[in-house]
Amino acid sequence: MLKVLVAIKRVVDYNVRVRVKPDGSGVAVEGLKMSINPFDEIAIEEALKLKERGQAAEVVLVTVGDSDAQQQLRTGLAMGADRALLIETKAPTEPLVVARALRALIERERPDLVLLGKQAIDDDHAQTGQMLAALWDRPQATFASRLEIDGARARVTREVDAGLEVIDVDLPAVVTTDLRLNQPRYVKLPEILKAKKKPLDVLPLSSLGIDASPRLVVERVDAPAPRARGIRVQSAAELVDALRQRGVL
Repeated sequence: MLKVLVAIKRVVDYNVRVRVKPDGSGVAVEGLKMSINPFDEIAIEEALKLKERGQAAEVVLVTVGDSDAQQQLRTGLAMGADRALLIETKAPTEPLVVARALRALIERERPDLVLLGKQAIDDDHAQTGQMLAALWDRPQATFASRLEIDGARARVTREVDAGLEVIDVDLPAVVTTDLRLNQPRYVKLPEILKAKKKPLDVLPLSSLGIDASPRLVVERVDAPAPRARGIRVQSAAELVDALRQRGVL
C-alpha cells in the first residue's frame, strides 16, 4: 500500500475580506482567521479516500512555515491524517524554497505519492508542485479532477482548455489537486480532540540545508480600483446603443 505525503499551506480563510496595509507593503493579516489552503484541503481528502479504499497505508501532512501553522496541521490530523511534520521557518516562503524543503523531506519519508493543491489562494503562484517534480525527477500530474491508483501507476484526469485530459504516470509521482476532485469532509469535535494526541514533529528549515533567501521582491501592494457603477437599460436596443457608445461593438 501507498505512503502518501500531503503538503499544505496556512492562508487567510477564503471567507475573510483582506485589506492592504496603509503603507502598501503587503496585506494585513493580524487578527484574521487562518485556515488550510482550500486546494490543499482537497488533497488531504483525496489521500484519506485512498486510505479508506485500502490503497494507502499512511497519510503524512507537512507544511513549511512558522509555529502558528501547527493549528492547520492539527486540523488536517482531525480530518484523519496519521501524523504531521512542520518545517519551521519565520522567513517568507516562496515556491522554490518550499519545493526544495519538500524534496529534502522526501529523502527521509520515501513517499509513493505526493499530493498538494494546484495553487495557494494567497499568492496564486501554482508552481510548488511542478518545481518539486522537477527537483525529484519524478512524473507530475497537475490540476487533477479525478485520481485512480492501479498498482504502481496513477491515472489522472485533468482539466485543460480543450476539455479533459487523461494521463498515466508511474509512481512515485507528484499530483496537484483541482476543485472538482472531491468535497473535503467536515471535522467533528471528537476528531479534533483525538488529533491532539497524534504525532506532530517540528523540523527547523535550517536543518535541511535549504537556502531561504528571497528571490522575489514585492515592491508594493495596491488594492484593486473600485468598480465603476453600472447602469440599467430598459430594452435590448438600449443595451446595444450603450455598448456602441462605449466602443464595445
